[in-house]
Order: sequence, then structure tokens, then C-alpha cells
Amino acid sequence: MSSLSEVKSATTMTALQRVLAALAGEAVDRVPVGPLAVHNCAPLIGVSLREYSLSAEKLAAAVLRYAELFEPDAVWISADTWVTAEAMGAKIQAGSNDQPLSGNGVPRVRTLADAQAIPPPDVARAGRYPLMLDATRRVRRALGDEVCIVTCFDQYPFSAGCALMGIESAMMAAVENSDVLRLTMDKAADYATAYATALSDAGADILSGGDSPAGLLGPKLYGDAVSQTERDLVERIRSATRKPVTLHICGDTTQLLPTMARSGADVLELDYRVDMATAADVCGPDMALWGNLDPVSVLRNATPEQVDAAARQLIGQMQQIGHRRFVLSSGCTLAVDTPAENLRAMFDAARVLGR
Repeated sequence: MSSLSEVKSATTMTALQRVLAALAGEAVDRVPVGPLAVHNCAPLIGVSLREYSLSAEKLAAAVLRYAELFEPDAVWISADTWVTAEAMGAKIQAGSNDQPLSGNGVPRVRTLADAQAIPPPDVARAGRYPLMLDATRRVRRALGDEVCIVTCFDQYPFSAGCALMGIESAMMAAVENSDVLRLTMDKAADYATAYATALSDAGADILSGGDSPAGLLGPKLYGDAVSQTERDLVERIRSATRKPVTLHICGDTTQLLPTMARSGADVLELDYRVDMATAADVCGPDMALWGNLDPVSVLRNATPEQVDAAARQLIGQMQQIGHRRFVLSSGCTLAVDTPAENLRAMFDAARVLGR
């Protein structure tokens, strides 16, 4: 008897069904496509990045316009990487209307007393948490259950610690195993859990988090100082939501892959610097991989024909090695000015190969 996924793939799957089936290693009608489309959505409705990042209505409208134009299998709800740090008390700013929001350069946490003073998470009031939850609900209502919604619960604890303490101080604290960093990370894990749970309740299908500064630590220190916090957070979020959880670390994480694969994350979002066949071999068939076309040299700067060739090559590579848990994507966030014709070439490559 055919499984439900095989029956669905024999006809037409919805985008949500396609993504979830691929992540589970089940049969799909074609490879799902879900590039990290975030800030490039803003120009589609003629708003600045500041407006996009500070208005639930405009953020949702931009994402929905992107979904209408390109019909992706997955859309992303994200503003920037400072949502949780802001909720924990960090001050944010933007250099201009067309730059993402970021910290103002003044550490929120310098001492153990500073870390102790961070209040418990309040997702209904803290920072832009209410804005992001509102945007998620708006997109869910508009798209129904047809399209997969990936929401970013923002930062894993070490990355949040870097945002709150300053990256140099946090790196040194990781080496020294300081009480300040440990407590800051514990508080950040509470915030991430509460935020991810609220995002799930608002309609998220997949919960995405980043830990990019951890990639600067090197394999040993990453394993010693950070990996356990990632495992603990993934377990907490999955226990609370029963939704897939992702882990993203920018750059060439090849040396970190064995530890990342033990994080408990359902999906690894891999940068273009990582060879996907190597990742599949290291992580094994049970790990879903999301990636990883170069967002700049390929998706922004190449011709549509070159994008098509790159997408076909990556899809073919994954099919040849038999790694079924795969979503075609950009290796990191798309550039704001990524050409529409290049995005269409990526989507069309997967659709043609799926026929």
C-alpha cells in the first residue's frame, strides 16, 4: 500500500506539504524551494528597510507580495538579527532608512549584575516581539495552509550573548567560561523559547534560529562552550511546539558539521561555502539540509541562465547522492537588490526538474 506522502506526490502537493515531506525524507513531487527572502521583499511594495522592520502591516504585505510574485514553497518572517537582543534591553538603531536595524554599539551586559537585571521574557510587550507575532498572524491568515511559513526566533543563546555583551567580550568570556556569559545565555534561552513558542502559536510551521558568531570560535571551543546550549534550546522549543527547528551558522562550517549535526536541530541551513555533498555525508540521511546557492555571486550577480545551471547542478548533486531531506535555497539572506529574473530562474529550475 502506498504511503500518504507517495499518494500526494503522485498528484499535486501544496507547498507546505512539499516542504514538510522533504524535511521528513518522504516522497515529494519535486524539490521544494525556499530562499531566505527577507529584506529583498521590502522593495517589492516600495518601502524602506526601516519601515519593513518597524511595521507588522508592511512586513506582512512585503512577504505576501513576494509570495504572489514568485510562488515559493516557503516564505520567511524575519526583520533582522536584533529582535531578541532588543527585547532583552539592547538599544537598536539604523544607519539609514535602507539599512537593517542593529545594535548601537553600547553593550547591554558588562557585569553579572547586568545579566541578573534582565527581566523574564514578555512576548506580549517586549521590544518588537508583538510586531513580529502580528506579522506572522497576518501572513498565516492570508496564505492559509498552502505555503510553509518559516519564522525566525532570532538568535541562539551564544549569538544573543554576543549582541548583548559585544562580540569581543563574549568571545573572551567563552574562553574563560565566565559566569556573566553563562547567565546571559541562560536568560537568552528563556527568551528564545518563549518567542519561538509564541511564533508557533501565531502560525509558524518551522522555527529558524541563527548562531553565526559561534562559527568564529573554531570546532573545539564551539563544542565545549556553545553546542550544549544549542541542544538544550532545540529540545525546549521542540517540546513546547512540536515544530521543526533549524540551525544556521554563516560561513564555511564544514569543520563544525559533526557538532552541528548533534544539536538536535531538524534542519541545518548551510551557507554557500559548504559543499552540500560533504554535509550530507557528515550529517547522515536523517538530517535535513536547506541551501545553498551563493546569494551574491550567483543569485544577485549572475545571469538567469547561470542561476538555472547552478540550481540544476545542486538539485542533481543531491539527487545523485540520494539525500532526500533537502530544500533548495540561498546559502544566506538574499541581497536587497536580487534581480527578480534570477529568483524566477531558481524556482523554474526546480519546477522543470520535477515534471
